[in-house]
Amino acid sequence: MRNAIRWMPCVLWMAVIFLLSGRTSDDMNTILPFFQWFLPAMQSFDWGHFVAYFILALTFVWGIGGERPAPLMKLAAVGLCLLYGLSDEYHQSFVPGRMPDIYDIRNDVIGATIAMLVLSIPFVKSTYSALYRKLLPSTKY
Repeated sequence: MRNAIRWMPCVLWMAVIFLLSGRTSDDMNTILPFFQWFLPAMQSFDWGHFVAYFILALTFVWGIGGERPAPLMKLAAVGLCLLYGLSDEYHQSFVPGRMPDIYDIRNDVIGATIAMLVLSIPFVKSTYSALYRKLLPSTKY
C-alpha cells in the first residue's frame, strides 16, 4: 500500500502530460499565445515541457522512495523522464497537427536535471526529507 501511495503522484502527473500531449495543434494555439504574451521569454524556449518534466522528475524521486535521494536515484529519475519524454513525442506523432520534436525532449531533460539540482540544495533537501517523513512515516512491526 505504501508503494502505491508513493507512486500515485507520478502516475497522475504522467496522465496529465499524456492528456496535454494529445491536444491538437489548434487546441494548443488557443493556449500558447497568451503565455507567450505574458512571458515573452517563452518565444524561444518551451517552458511547458520544462515545467512538466521538472515536476515529473520530482514525482519519480518520490516514487522511487527514500528520505534522502542518492545521486543514482536522481540520475534514474532523469533517465525515466527521458524515456517518458520519448514515449510522449511518439504519442504526439499520432495527434493531428502535432509532430515529434527533438527540442521538446531537450527541454524535458533540462527540466528534469534542474529539478534534481534544486533537490540537491541543502534547504530543499532537508524540506524534502521532512515532508517525506511526515507524509510517509515508516511502519515498524
